Amino acid sequence: MTDQDNRPLRVAIVGSGPAGFYAAEYLQRQQPAVEIDMFDRLPTPYGLVRGGVAPDHPKIKSVTRIYDRIAGQPGFRFLGNVCVGRDLSHEELRAHYDGVIYTVGAQTDRTLGIPGEGLRGSHAATEFVGWYNGHPDYRDFEVDLSVESAAVIGVGNVAMDVARILASRVADLAATDLAGHALAALEASRVRTVYVLGRRGPVQAAFTNPELREFGELPDADVIVDPRDLELDELSAAELSAADDRTAEKNMATLKEYASRLPLGRPRRVIFKFLTSPVEILGTDRVDGLRVVRNRLEADGKGGIKAVATDETEVLPVGLVFRSVGYKGVALPGLPFDDRSGTIPNANGRVLAAPGTESALPGVYVAGWIKRGPSGVIGTNKPCGVESASHLLTDHASGVLPAPSGDRAALDRLLAERGVRVVSFADWQRLDSLEVEQGKAAGRPRLKFTRIDEMLEALT
Repeated sequence: MTDQDNRPLRVAIVGSGPAGFYAAEYLQRQQPAVEIDMFDRLPTPYGLVRGGVAPDHPKIKSVTRIYDRIAGQPGFRFLGNVCVGRDLSHEELRAHYDGVIYTVGAQTDRTLGIPGEGLRGSHAATEFVGWYNGHPDYRDFEVDLSVESAAVIGVGNVAMDVARILASRVADLAATDLAGHALAALEASRVRTVYVLGRRGPVQAAFTNPELREFGELPDADVIVDPRDLELDELSAAELSAADDRTAEKNMATLKEYASRLPLGRPRRVIFKFLTSPVEILGTDRVDGLRVVRNRLEADGKGGIKAVATDETEVLPVGLVFRSVGYKGVALPGLPFDDRSGTIPNANGRVLAAPGTESALPGVYVAGWIKRGPSGVIGTNKPCGVESASHLLTDHASGVLPAPSGDRAALDRLLAERGVRVVSFADWQRLDSLEVEQGKAAGRPRLKFTRIDEMLEALT
């Protein structure tokens, strides 16, 4: 028997969000003798659970307790503040591990492609979400909340979060872990009207019903829905009746209830506008309006429904525009990339040599949004991560994984030689405790560190 037969299976997971943790959990259960090193470019784990989930959704964030248990298993290490592609190359990871699973998510956003999109006051929703969640990448993001009206383009859950945060009372936000700098800015906000725009109808909206219902519970906001938008065309009615689940049906019931409400004259308004597409952001040096067009729905010839512009237009008097029309992955050095889909090309998690080929790269896998695109909720990442990890184990059992030439000690020396300050899971737990202590002193659940240098300094 060789040393190769005796040693544990060594796996690197790049990215510490849900997909990465669920892949790690599966490996631990199926292969007790496994060493997992989970890398993240930030000193903090959990990915979008920390940096993307809305602060007023603490129950969703409680999933991190499961991840903590996974991180506490023998053979698991968290290597935070290590950027693959900068501190380590893909080739170096392959040299130190039997397999590498990339779970880096979708780190950028899709654009609208309309005139005026580059004006001041036109932002990606991802920037705003990162800013109010205290993500270090967006700590210095500047948003002018002195305007009276804003438009949120998109009807997914991220769009719902952005609109809800803009329309919430600061007193309610202060009871969450929303970043301190964002809380101060929102306290001074003059935004009173928030338009939420969907290019297709309410049946095709991507938001979940709990997210939609939350608007009806905002104490300082009237929710306004045009009954005309709820008059379903033949295609939408057929889609609603054929739906596998009741989400769209529940959404329609909630929207009809909103449409029946009389405005109470509350300080803020959230106005839902379906069948509406932006065609131009107006302004000279900054946003001062949004031209939109009314759509109608037609069959797209592929079994779906598409929005087609009519000649009915209007200008919304907004000073802020947030686009929330989808996330998109970015290419990683040393790996193939599919620009069209914004994903790493793969066959059920096995990374392919190039888009459209069938040749897999031995020992390289993907899970999460970089694998399947930005779809689903946190729980969707569990079967996704399990599928990719199971292929790794199958390939290991089949003997097709290239044997690593280095081990953990060699990797640690390499990072030390490059001056990388690696943040362990124990280090993160210290940061976590400090954030909670700081929050307690301020009467809040936690006060986040929002700059990497501050996190590292707190650990010295």
